[in-house]
Amino acid sequence: MGATAIVVLRLRSLFAVVMLSGIYSFLAASMFVALDAVDVAFTEAAVGAGISTVLMLATLALTGSRERIPVHTPPLPLLVVLVTGAALIYATFDMPAFGDPAAPANLHVAPRYLGDSGHEIGIPNVVTSVLASYRGYDTLGEVTVIFTAGVAVMLLLGGRRGQDAGRKRGDDDAGDAV
Repeated sequence: MGATAIVVLRLRSLFAVVMLSGIYSFLAASMFVALDAVDVAFTEAAVGAGISTVLMLATLALTGSRERIPVHTPPLPLLVVLVTGAALIYATFDMPAFGDPAAPANLHVAPRYLGDSGHEIGIPNVVTSVLASYRGYDTLGEVTVIFTAGVAVMLLLGGRRGQDAGRKRGDDDAGDAV
């Protein structure tokens, strides 16, 4: 995944970047499967490797396929990335070790979900009961974000296509001036 990310940063061909970002999402989905987070892996594969790649290819069809070479490299974006990365790494110091049986999620949350979800929710599948009830607002928020992003992309792509169709018919304002 790291090598793919570095190659994405170095390429100027936007088509190659789109393809490699799809590969990166597929690798992330594979990592989630290895971590026993199959539901997250399905979402990453469908949204990250599937829908996002298709939307980026559609965007490339409407724009250029090469990135412009920057005139200069401003230091502010690098500084922001370094500060954000340092803050995220610092935040992980307080986390319990991976797979620690004494972690609060393993001591309190997981046993309650596994033992009580069937009686409290009435759904025999624990994953479904957690996503549909205990984390219902979280799931609703995720669906809302994905829906909003999809609508925004459709509006952006549809608006551009409508302008191009008007120009092909000769409806632009420049042709009216005599």
